[in-house]
Amino acid sequence: MKELFKTYKNIKPEIENRISEFKSIWINADEKDLFQELAFCLLTPQSKAENAWKTIIKLRENKKLFKADKNSISDDLNLVRFKNNKASYLVEARERFFINSKGIRKTLSEMESVYEKRDWLNRNIKGYGLKESSHFLRNIGFVEDITILDRHILKNLKIFNVISEIPKTISEKKYFEIENRMKFFSNEIKIPLGHLDFIFWFNETKIIFK
Repeated sequence: MKELFKTYKNIKPEIENRISEFKSIWINADEKDLFQELAFCLLTPQSKAENAWKTIIKLRENKKLFKADKNSISDDLNLVRFKNNKASYLVEARERFFINSKGIRKTLSEMESVYEKRDWLNRNIKGYGLKESSHFLRNIGFVEDITILDRHILKNLKIFNVISEIPKTISEKKYFEIENRMKFFSNEIKIPLGHLDFIFWFNETKIIFK
């Protein structure tokens, strides 16, 4: 536990800067920037976050992110796993928000709580589960009250005895149960939930990323 607080002290300024950047995205970003973040989280499952982000940047530079068909997009997805499925998910999400739609900002703004936003994303964006929905919302500034239960977070929750074992699969019920345990731990040690996520990620990767 002493090591946890030491790490937090060292990286807290960087965490706060990154959270400030995320919050500014929701305030200032246009629809294309919001979609870029949504697409990034579509590419992350079972792939390195850094590779997913490099892929998004490549798609945008190649002018494929907002225009290309799924086959053309798939050609640029070699750094992530399940590239054909993810290309299909990306195109489907793009069509949802850019064709006869209110757009991402207006759609999410109509829901009051972050839980409602997450539930809508989880049920309406193909390729998203609770983890990806939480990740996207965190990356556009909704950093409080929800958790991104990826393998790095789960590993650290076990290390700190928040959970007894890392589940092989996580149902919605199990996700909420672990999320509540992490919230309780966060309150106990007086480190904000949105900060704790970054500490655990840093413990595994030694970087503060998206």
